[in-house]
Amino acid sequence: MLLNHFPVIGSFIGFGLYLISLFGKREDLRRGSLITFAAVALIGIPAFASGKGAQLMLKGKPGISDAFVQRHEGAAMLALWFVMATGALALAGLWQIHYRKRMAHWNVPAVLILSLLTVGLMARTGNTGGEIGHAEIRASPSAAPTEGTVGSIVHLFEPTPWKFTQAMTYNKWWWAFMMDLHFFGLVLLIGTVGALDLRIIGFAKQLPLEPLHRLVPWALAGFGINLVTGLLAFIGMPEFYTLDYAFWVKLLAILLLGANAAVFYLTGVFSGVQDLGPGQDAPFSAKLVAASSLILWFAVIILGRYIQYYQDSIPFGQ
Repeated sequence: MLLNHFPVIGSFIGFGLYLISLFGKREDLRRGSLITFAAVALIGIPAFASGKGAQLMLKGKPGISDAFVQRHEGAAMLALWFVMATGALALAGLWQIHYRKRMAHWNVPAVLILSLLTVGLMARTGNTGGEIGHAEIRASPSAAPTEGTVGSIVHLFEPTPWKFTQAMTYNKWWWAFMMDLHFFGLVLLIGTVGALDLRIIGFAKQLPLEPLHRLVPWALAGFGINLVTGLLAFIGMPEFYTLDYAFWVKLLAILLLGANAAVFYLTGVFSGVQDLGPGQDAPFSAKLVAASSLILWFAVIILGRYIQYYQDSIPFGQ
């Protein structure tokens, strides 16, 4: 429950910082807001995944309306895709600032519009979630959710959870395509980040670091493919993943990789290796960050392979 508040509150904080940076022309605040958006997108993954476990625990409890639960889940799905899109544009903006010293003209309003929509959708998600456990505001525990004008319009775009789940698993060829795409994204990601990490550690010293670092957008593209296909797979079989120890440890490893990237770029580690030329050795701090990155990515791969083995490993209802 505590984790679920971070995407909602973080979206408001990120939007506020971004708005102030636009009016005050504060590049430091803009960079901080983009980092916040990226962090919120990453935290949004386990926050969304935890919802199925909460739903299983609440099922059949007195005063809990399934209609309210379904509405909240649909709101959370829609908000998740918007927060992911905002995070992706934020990462693009950070890359543009790094190499061009400013965001691209098209990206400034794009982030503003998407983050504003994300704030609204996150507020709705939090509100619909709060209504689940407050039966006192309903005429009866079985009362149907009521919507205002704006809520009714937004609800038209929210997916119906069980229909979305069925759509993901209806065709075996679609599922196979998603898994192949997931593997392709992983190859793109690990191939790019792995080469960069190995060079920092000390392999292939004849290569300068900068050309390898310019390939990072390909790694981000691979990570984006993995996120989308991974979330679609979770939506297709939510209980299968929710009750699996390996799945949650994998998510923990992904969060730690986000922290690893933050350490690399925000603490001066990257500035110490940015101009690393042929034959030059990286500082020990950079090698430590690169080595931990490789270990965590290998953990993600191995844990992903063991998800099926550990299905139903979390005892439900105990």
